[in-house]
Amino acid sequence: MIRLENLTKHFKLKGQLHYIAKDVSLTIPRGESIGLLGRNGAGKSTLLKLIAGTIKPSSGRIVRMANVSFPLGFQGSFNGSLTGEQNVRFVARIYGQDTDRLVAYVQDFAELGKAYQAPVKSYSSGMKARLAFGVSMGVDFEYYLVDEITAVGDTNFKKKCKRVFEEKLQHADIIMVSHSTGTLKEYCTTGIVLEDGQAIYFPNIEDAIKRHNQNMARR
Repeated sequence: MIRLENLTKHFKLKGQLHYIAKDVSLTIPRGESIGLLGRNGAGKSTLLKLIAGTIKPSSGRIVRMANVSFPLGFQGSFNGSLTGEQNVRFVARIYGQDTDRLVAYVQDFAELGKAYQAPVKSYSSGMKARLAFGVSMGVDFEYYLVDEITAVGDTNFKKKCKRVFEEKLQHADIIMVSHSTGTLKEYCTTGIVLEDGQAIYFPNIEDAIKRHNQNMARR
């Protein structure tokens, strides 16, 4: 379970406060995969980072009574001066994983070859995405946070990403951001709609999509 308690997050934009969440309280239960909807700029990606703990709320708190991933494919936590392998070892220690097992898993999964021993700052964006996706899949989380599924590489590598991801979801839930309603319907059963700093939970993803479309039609 993940619980948002009086969560507020705001930024200053052109001298005015812009609210991503304004005194939001809701519970995200286990056993439900959630689609996160909202117009561009509503704060979907920011909310994922808040849930992950990679950024802090302005006020309120998030209680995580489950093992929650960083946003799937998130590259921002890598240290560019460290090699791919060294970054994986660091992540393994943070999440209490068997270091050698995770290093070997990511080496096999990401297919980086000799670049695995090179500094991450020398990687292309595609190589960083492979490394990040491999790390995400190498750790067993109860919630996977997904900000648009972006599979990189050739057709076979994309198929591998999709297969492993779907295997993980046999025993885990997801909170997913996607501009594709088809993708949300495929993976999600429930939904949360962000609008003007408020978050409304819908037990049915179809109802969440309907409300989002109504919000978009109003502006």
